[in-house]
Amino acid sequence: MTAQPLPPDLADDARWLVQAVDSAVGLARLVRMDEEAYRQSSFLDDRLLAAKPEARLCALGDMLGEARQVNRPAAHWIFHIGHVGSTLVARLLGELAEFLSIREPRSLRDLVQSGAGAEVAASIAALMSRTFRPHQRALVKATSFVSEIAPLLVQPDGQALFLFASPRHYIQGILAGENSILELRALEQGRRERLAKRGIDLAGFDRSDAHLAAAAWACEMTALEAACDAVPAGSVMWADFDGMLRDMAGSLAAVTAHFGVPVQHDRLVGIASGPLMRRYSKAPEFDYSPDLRAQLLAEAGATHHADIGDAINGLARSGHSLIVRALGRAEGE
Repeated sequence: MTAQPLPPDLADDARWLVQAVDSAVGLARLVRMDEEAYRQSSFLDDRLLAAKPEARLCALGDMLGEARQVNRPAAHWIFHIGHVGSTLVARLLGELAEFLSIREPRSLRDLVQSGAGAEVAASIAALMSRTFRPHQRALVKATSFVSEIAPLLVQPDGQALFLFASPRHYIQGILAGENSILELRALEQGRRERLAKRGIDLAGFDRSDAHLAAAAWACEMTALEAACDAVPAGSVMWADFDGMLRDMAGSLAAVTAHFGVPVQHDRLVGIASGPLMRRYSKAPEFDYSPDLRAQLLAEAGATHHADIGDAINGLARSGHSLIVRALGRAEGE
């Protein structure tokens, strides 16, 4: 396949999203976007292509070379454990003119799956830092397993939000939805392999969906804990999503302050009390509210009470230092 030429203005702004990369064949897919397209898109993976946007397949090496010409402050990041409101938080922050919210570009998943090295990851991170206006800052929400390479993406002048939930609320949330249970089962083997790389073997955690969800929590949380040790010191803010829901405006104020972009409190109150809080962020055409979430979690907790308790006790008995640390962090919140 013949590579197309790079857009001449690639390094200038965010008009050309690095949507996908294939290091095996040396190609990158660039998709033309405007601010409204970023604002509306829940995911910047291949679902984006259904609308048939303008796209180019370009030589990966040429694109990486162009990344050296980017002259923007480093992007800020949201890493998370999945199913913990990261899309909502990214959407809320994206309502602020100070941020360009970039949600789950496929290219970051491609980096993980291809095992790309630090140089390629740093180049993609540089391209993710482009925005549309001089005083706008890029905010990139990654897919959950991209946490595995967070240390390759967070640059010295960038900051990161690590978003999580307690094991009980996480397990309840997974068990509350048919699709999340199907996803849980589909990702089981890959998560076991990721845990094994950290020396963690959760034997017997396949005997119920609650146990699978507990293992998933352990996998994603230990990825964040390990990343926290490897990113630039002081760059991480941890947040429990359920704690954020109790005071979303105050929580957003803390996050924007961490990102070095203080915002007037009344603006955050307006966003936190607006319609986004009453919609399902991954599919805004559906109603979904904090009250409905709490109801669904409570119902799942009651239905699977015994399995959830046994699974959480099993995590505590594992004794692995990263799991112990993650459990302590969840209890502390």
